[in-house]
Amino acid sequence: MNEFNLHIIEADDDFFNGKCVSLVVPTTDGMLGIQAMHENLVAAVSIGVVKYTLPDGTRCHAAVSNGMMKIENNEVLILVESCEDPDEIDEVRAKSEEESAKDVLSGKTDRLNYRAAKGMLARAANRLKIKKRYGKYN
Repeated sequence: MNEFNLHIIEADDDFFNGKCVSLVVPTTDGMLGIQAMHENLVAAVSIGVVKYTLPDGTRCHAAVSNGMMKIENNEVLILVESCEDPDEIDEVRAKSEEESAKDVLSGKTDRLNYRAAKGMLARAANRLKIKKRYGKYN
């Protein structure tokens, strides 16, 4: 099976660096599927789930926040603010962040806090959805 190198980097750490055979990434234009020898491309990554399949058939999932992706010469580089394995998502923390964001949004405070709260709510809701759908310990 044809392989390509995938490197996912979050703001403060490497999340994954290795070979894979397929990849699905949430972009601003929708979900984008990638296989070996994909054409060169730069795209904006949206909050959602990255799905990738390793050469041995293992399917992996990760919750990602906004970022960028570059495909060039059979290599994919994804740079995101955060990337988390579903099993490592702290559900209590994510629920707390979701509630805090909802509180700010319901009060419609100043525009800066409102925009920050919308982002926080989207990230928290995404983390909870991915933990529930792909986490092993539910």
